[in-house]
Amino acid sequence: MSTESSPDVMVATKPKTREETKTRRIPPYNVILENDDLHSFEFVIDVICKALGYAAERAVQLTLQAHTSGRAVVWTGTKEVAELKAERIQTFHEVREADGKKLGPLGCTIEPAPGG
Repeated sequence: MSTESSPDVMVATKPKTREETKTRRIPPYNVILENDDLHSFEFVIDVICKALGYAAERAVQLTLQAHTSGRAVVWTGTKEVAELKAERIQTFHEVREADGKKLGPLGCTIEPAPGG
């Protein structure tokens, strides 16, 4: 039997470096209601209530904002949902009672929200 002892083996390990993870935020998009002189206030308010689920008071505020400034941001969120909201708004069509003329959909677009 041999009395030689084996040398102590030292194992040095590098500390694990953690990769920094950065959360990327999805840039928000605005749904813009554009003013037009064709559609009635009642129709616009009704569309906002039905398409976006807003209370009548909020729909009136947004309609007045679009009327006075030319446009109103009616919803903000991800691009895909903004596209769906805009499409939903554009599915409503008004027919004028006086002459039966079809007025078509409301003017509605989406655009990147500022600061997004």
